Amino acid sequence: MLTLAVAAFTTVAFAQQAELKGKIFGTGVSADSKVVPAAKMEQAMGENKTADLQIQGEVADVCKKKGCWITLKMPDGKPMRVTFKDYAFFMPMDIVGKKVVLDGIAKKQTISVETLRHYAEDANKSAEEVAKITEPKKELAFEAKGVVILDK
Repeated sequence: MLTLAVAAFTTVAFAQQAELKGKIFGTGVSADSKVVPAAKMEQAMGENKTADLQIQGEVADVCKKKGCWITLKMPDGKPMRVTFKDYAFFMPMDIVGKKVVLDGIAKKQTISVETLRHYAEDANKSAEEVAKITEPKKELAFEAKGVVILDK
């Protein structure tokens, strides 16, 4: 009986320590987390302006200066921006097209013209493209405290 109890405890302990397979940044993401596809993030948030979620998506773009943000592909064709809590870590710049799992805070927010212009400059947009930004933008965003770039 003691052997069965130890075996059961060991199985549960190792299952709880499982990690997603891939390169980990920040706090990572537990494999035990309920991960929502990025396309269903707004639905998972319901009426809340923020929600603690784990999401999975495909990287559409990476900050060209130092990897300080990424965007994920979304079904409406408009990419969703992901930033990193307290700028604690940055992403490699060669991960466009890779699948990632993120742990953090999903947000419904309004981005100021100043911030939108800053993002455009970070993405190496031309001065003409930056100057065309004249209105704030409502969007979904995500602040990640942990990221796993999946191996597959």
